[in-house]
Amino acid sequence: MVALERSLEAAMNARIIGSGSETMVLAHGFGGDQSVWDKVLPCLTKHYQVVLFDWTFSGAVKDPNLFDPLKYSSYDAFADDLIALLDELHLESSLVFVGHSMSGMIGCIASIKRPQLFNRLILVAASPRYINIDDYEGGFDDATIDGIISSIESDYENWTSNFALLVVDNSDPISVNNLAKCLKRMRHEFAVPLAKTVFRSDKRDILDEVTTPCTIIQTTNDIVVPGSVADYMHKKIKGKSTVEIVNTNGHFPQLTAHLEFLAVLAGVLGFEI
Repeated sequence: MVALERSLEAAMNARIIGSGSETMVLAHGFGGDQSVWDKVLPCLTKHYQVVLFDWTFSGAVKDPNLFDPLKYSSYDAFADDLIALLDELHLESSLVFVGHSMSGMIGCIASIKRPQLFNRLILVAASPRYINIDDYEGGFDDATIDGIISSIESDYENWTSNFALLVVDNSDPISVNNLAKCLKRMRHEFAVPLAKTVFRSDKRDILDEVTTPCTIIQTTNDIVVPGSVADYMHKKIKGKSTVEIVNTNGHFPQLTAHLEFLAVLAGVLGFEI
């Protein structure tokens, strides 16, 4: 049972750092925590007030009662938490939202629920659906997703190490190790239902409701999200959108190519590195 009796700000380890007249929200993805943004923070905090937080499934969140697998079996519940957290922080309009992986779609949903909340969505390695269907290439077939979930269920410790090696460019072993540690901190009883929510999600139908301008950031080789997904989102999102490519392998450009990632953000948002 989820009992958010204390503030969301405290429960989700939220903090605001940096300077600037505009505010940027950074949201991590599956198995991560706010530390995945550490490499880009020194630059971003020179130009923005930056909001950081941990989703309730994160191993960085100490109270296990905050994550209810049934409630969070849909991205909508995460979007509701995001909106409620920003309301609590008195941040109610014209924010820049940077969402990595699953948080990209969560940000899209929040922008539909509260159109004035964000003036730009930065969707980093995001996907509305991971499973191939008809002429849509999500990157995986049903059997592969079933295998991933089975591995998480049966041998989570080993899966975390292997997954980190697959999704983070191996030329950056420190980042591989840091992500593996993040994944291992996430409770196994959260990882299984969350993996089902993420990998079996299908949010393609909401894209034509997204009117906030979007920047879709894709790496040159992402085993989780193929380039075809970025092209699909670009075509389907109702608002103005562009696709920006970061020249790195893996699912975490903010870790393995952080300077190029910042250069993309600077070009889109108009600040200097």
